[in-house]
Amino acid sequence: MIFKQLFDTKSSTYTYLISSGNGREALIIDPVIENVAEYISLLKSLNLKLVKVIDTHIHADHVTGASKLKNITKCSTIMGEHTPAEAVEIKVKDDEIIDLDNLKIRAMYTPGHTSDSYSFLMDNYLFSGDTLLINGTGRTDFQNGNPKDAYNSIFNKLLKLPDETLLYPAHDYKGEMVSTIGKERKFNPRLQVNSVDEYIDIMNNLKLKKPIEIEKNVSKNIKLGG
Repeated sequence: MIFKQLFDTKSSTYTYLISSGNGREALIIDPVIENVAEYISLLKSLNLKLVKVIDTHIHADHVTGASKLKNITKCSTIMGEHTPAEAVEIKVKDDEIIDLDNLKIRAMYTPGHTSDSYSFLMDNYLFSGDTLLINGTGRTDFQNGNPKDAYNSIFNKLLKLPDETLLYPAHDYKGEMVSTIGKERKFNPRLQVNSVDEYIDIMNNLKLKKPIEIEKNVSKNIKLGG
């Protein structure tokens, strides 16, 4: 299997490229529009054919490269069925399987950061979008975010996965690249709560600034960056 984790320094976004092997079909998760040329170069160097692009949710801090990649490679665009992006070709349901050669990726509806947030599980690789971060969790104060939904997504879905499940988030701001479900359950400060009400109270009092270009980015991302 080919697995590449790519980082956008401006938005601290992780993008993931997956394939079953050289010369095979490939999939990209959460592409950033400014980095499309880098993705294309990497695909060519590995002799890969990009067939699918997934966005975990409508991002607020960067513009997706989904449409640009589709225009170049003719790949299919994928998001969860709760997305407001009408331009998406394939809208997957909770628990639906996405096939990539002999790889199978399960869609998991994990709202809370936004109402359209999905995570994606491939074997023991969890691509959690902004729902569960390394030593943190996604904010819940815009784009129909909801701390109660986030709690349910994290505690009743993601933390039910095996401890050894590898956690690959859509963002990290401190240079962390990967964690595990077991490690996050034990040490993630946001998860050391005794009730849903305690979690809601934490999330409702973060007092975070909104992303500088949120309105522009969201409006572009609803059109898949096109």
